[in-house]
Amino acid sequence: MSAMSRLALLAVVFIDLMGQGLLFPIINELVMSTKFQFLPTDTAQSTRHLYYGIVISSFFLAWFVGAVYIAKLSDSIGRKSAMVLCLVGALAGYAITLAALFASSLWLLILGRVVSGFTAGNQPIAQAAMIDASRDELDASKNLGLLVAGMSAGAVAGPIIAGVLADKALLGNIASIQLPFYFALLLVAITLGLILLFYHDSRSPTSPIQLRFSDLFKQFAHLKERPLVIRLCPAYLSFMLVHLSFYIFITNYLSSRFGLGLLGTSMAMLFMGIAVATSSIFLVKPVLSKWGKPLVIKVSALTMGACALVFAFSNQVWLCYLSVFLAYLCFGLAYPALLNLFANSVDESEQGWVMGIATAGFTIVATLISLLGGGAMEINIRLPFFITAIAAAFVLILSWFSWRSSAMKKIVDR
Repeated sequence: MSAMSRLALLAVVFIDLMGQGLLFPIINELVMSTKFQFLPTDTAQSTRHLYYGIVISSFFLAWFVGAVYIAKLSDSIGRKSAMVLCLVGALAGYAITLAALFASSLWLLILGRVVSGFTAGNQPIAQAAMIDASRDELDASKNLGLLVAGMSAGAVAGPIIAGVLADKALLGNIASIQLPFYFALLLVAITLGLILLFYHDSRSPTSPIQLRFSDLFKQFAHLKERPLVIRLCPAYLSFMLVHLSFYIFITNYLSSRFGLGLLGTSMAMLFMGIAVATSSIFLVKPVLSKWGKPLVIKVSALTMGACALVFAFSNQVWLCYLSVFLAYLCFGLAYPALLNLFANSVDESEQGWVMGIATAGFTIVATLISLLGGGAMEINIRLPFFITAIAAAFVLILSWFSWRSSAMKKIVDR
């Protein structure tokens, strides 16, 4: 694989992660604040929380649907064509979001999130492309390590782009709420050019195009034949709830509780990105080799639950930032460990399927907690973080009950 081809794939995963870090603070600012008058100024705070949950859940629900079909398309039309399709979808999603900003349209904003979510399947395609073009297992590990670095850079860059380009105190009249989206459009267009010019499929498509509505559910039908995967799912879904009930409502809580603007909420996402990058690049290998996957997952879940409570009850913004950093330092350790358990539960021929199951679980939990959490914040603004703490306890309980069999111990202790 050429250096420019690697750069193109790194750019793909960079903009994938950048988009989430960029959008969460901006969507929160649009929906929760009266500064930009995106919603009528007399819109009740409880209604704003509900709208925020709907906008975020629309992205994750579309991601769940799109992930199934985009993965199948990458086998049918090739990795390159599938990545081009996703990048065009990203361009369309950002363009629709810009239109929503100019029109102050909540429904256009939701449509932009749906389009972006449906074509958010670039990351696994880029991973598969890296593996396809690797000479051996060592080369594959090296290439996937580069992708992790690209993802980490995107997670850090997104909040910086959002916070800086929209802040008039930093950039003066050049800054605007639209500017981060113009910048994102430019980066996506550059990435699209890199893929078109420099990336070439290393293997031919393997199957004809066959997309059916039933495909959404077929991936789950195979679960009954894989009891080890079923045993992993309860603790995994609980851990995803720990992560997502915290992650999705960080910016929402900070703006409502402390009145932070876009720069302040972007800083929280920046601390999160730095924490995940630090874990994934420097800590995963030494920590997992010393302590083992089950212990790391359980301790990480408990720490994240405790950090969520500190976050919810702190009267100091700096302590909220610190709790986010510590929580996602742990998340960056536990998430690869969980994915590794899924990988160990099946043979090489089913790696794509089992990662699809993991992604489906993630997006389903994200969709549900976005909707329910938005409503929960109407009742008590701290409620999503209480859910984080409760879910952390469930990770311990479910892993203890589900991972005790001799067959499971071979997986979790490997």
